Amino acid sequence: MSHTSRRQYSVLDRLINNADQALRTLVPGAAQAYRSNPAEQRDHQELSDEERRHAAGLMRINHTGEVCAQALYQGQAMTARLPEVRDAMDEAAREEIDHLVWCEERLKQLDSRPSLLNPLFYGLSLGIGAAAGKISDKVSLGFVAATEDQVCKHLTSHLGSLPVQDDKSKAILLQMLEDEAKHATTAIKAGGYKFPLPVKLAMTAVSKVMTTAAYKV
Repeated sequence: MSHTSRRQYSVLDRLINNADQALRTLVPGAAQAYRSNPAEQRDHQELSDEERRHAAGLMRINHTGEVCAQALYQGQAMTARLPEVRDAMDEAAREEIDHLVWCEERLKQLDSRPSLLNPLFYGLSLGIGAAAGKISDKVSLGFVAATEDQVCKHLTSHLGSLPVQDDKSKAILLQMLEDEAKHATTAIKAGGYKFPLPVKLAMTAVSKVMTTAAYKV
């Protein structure tokens, strides 16, 4: 998209667009995936009540992670300086929508729901993304890479924790893992700053709070 076409959007236009994106992210059933759900190719397997609740807790964490990703990318796109970086954030957000919808669909199949804390996590992530983009595009891209690394660790852990026969959830997480790893690599190649270990450890501690809360609420 050219600079000229971008100038046609007023501040009000952008506020409306951001509000629309927030509603599509937070309201169940409002978003639509661009790709088919990989779980559709897997047979349904019976789960015990305990297994179903555990699988639902893990998928709720992953759904909340995608809510945070949408807000993070939106915030970064709002403050990014270079048009190509804004475009990259917009593209990444579109790809993450698939994950959001897939996790939501799986939660319904497990007779569960998204986390009630999603609006809170969305607002916090939006602010973090905007702040990162405000500092510099290099930091913004670096934050994407560090965040995606965290997500990949969670997904790998969940793949090992899901009930053995829950092939549908596993199919979703495997595709998400592939996509998230690609996003992390792309962000670094685009000039993202490689965060030092202390920063990554702090991010891990924060993500632990989110995952613990989202699993239960």
